[in-house]
Amino acid sequence: MTRGHEITIEQGTQHVRVAHGGTILAETDRPLLLRETGCPVRYYIPAEDVRLDLLAPSDTHTVCPFKGTASYWSVPDGPKDLVWSYPDPKPDVAAIKGHLCFYEAEVSEASDVSDVS
Repeated sequence: MTRGHEITIEQGTQHVRVAHGGTILAETDRPLLLRETGCPVRYYIPAEDVRLDLLAPSDTHTVCPFKGTASYWSVPDGPKDLVWSYPDPKPDVAAIKGHLCFYEAEVSEASDVSDVS
């Protein structure tokens, strides 16, 4: 990482749901939390927990000097470039490979199972 710029990734237990127009596009209890200097926490969702059949690949690609080249998807007849992923992320963030991130996600804390008898 560049001096003064830090990215950390940790396994989360939050319940993350992404919906658009009442349709659930993704839902997981196993997000990766990516924290990056100067950015909000981003929830990267395993591809298996994303309704890829409801998304259309976009021609958009962006390059992040820290994560690599991102590919994007859009919701047909909806927001363009709503979701992105890094198909070949840089080694320092390799954990996000196979995960997708949405601009808007509903996040709730996982229930505490320690008090269940």
